[in-house]
Amino acid sequence: MQAINKSHVQTLALVALMVGAGVAMAGTGSTTFDSVWTTITDWMQGTLGRVLVGMMILTGIGAGVLRQSLMSFVVGVGGGVGLYAAPDIIESIMTATVPVSVKAAEALLALPVGM
Repeated sequence: MQAINKSHVQTLALVALMVGAGVAMAGTGSTTFDSVWTTITDWMQGTLGRVLVGMMILTGIGAGVLRQSLMSFVVGVGGGVGLYAAPDIIESIMTATVPVSVKAAEALLALPVGM
């Protein structure tokens, strides 16, 4: 019986990865995680989000008093606003579409193939 060497193992691993790559899918258009996203959005923009924003602001005020600076307060307010606005920003980014005008499409089609 022939011994298995390192190149045989590497070849088998490469073949296994190539076979497995055909099974992997990106997950576009699926609604599997919609309930998770809805829950996270509800937490961030609901009562839990308001509590977290309030705690961030109070922590910023406390740190600002200790350091005798308003910058900690500003960071707390900015973090709170960012936490509340993050779901809307993410939705805007992920659902954004770029319209293509008819003139731009015609100009692209008119380009020579050899360019």
